Amino acid sequence: MTLNTDTPGQALVAIVPAAGVGKRMLSACPKQYLQLDGETILEHTVKRLLSVKDICRVIIAISPEDGYFAETSLSKHPDVTMVFGGKERVDSVLAGLKAIDSARNPWVLVHDAARPCVPKQDIDALIGRCRETGQGGLLAAPVRDTMKRGNADGQVVETVEREALWHALTPQMYRANELQAAIEQALGDDVQITDESSAMEYANHTSLLVAGSSENLKITRPDDLALAEFILIKQQEND
Repeated sequence: MTLNTDTPGQALVAIVPAAGVGKRMLSACPKQYLQLDGETILEHTVKRLLSVKDICRVIIAISPEDGYFAETSLSKHPDVTMVFGGKERVDSVLAGLKAIDSARNPWVLVHDAARPCVPKQDIDALIGRCRETGQGGLLAAPVRDTMKRGNADGQVVETVEREALWHALTPQMYRANELQAAIEQALGDDVQITDESSAMEYANHTSLLVAGSSENLKITRPDDLALAEFILIKQQEND
């Protein structure tokens, strides 16, 4: 286990990759700019991150062709930095990492733009565990349903034992310099990176699994919007 030599209370930076187009939403604009309870999904997500006392800044990676970000309240927010991302999610995360001074902000969180409902207490729990152990990790949810492996014809090949299986969520939190090196190594080796923990795994770093709430859904399809709005309103009532 890595010894924790960081200064307690060091401010954290969060990266939000937001250069995707979200084709499965079947909308005229990228899904992060769809309206949810009066604001865009991206605004809800970033404001949720900035409401966490340990997070001092959010870096948003957008597409160079983005025609929506400038119209949001985030474009003039003093604690938000915009960078241009790339074709894939990992390219956007790397662009955000290159904008961080890892000597000043040694830890970074990466969070999906389409997860506006992540509970603050879950983020606090992730930060606390990573700082306590000196090890990176991610929010995750244990698999509860019976898992099936299928084939190209849509037929069941086998039932997969669900014990010890987890759904990976975000945020995912790692040391900025280690995450950047891991991503660059994987990209250099032409290895597919699906999230930050997969990059760290490829570079032989272990990751903590921190149990997260089912409220931390990722908005992917049109039906998810109504559910996300319901969760947000419920969370606001309980604050």
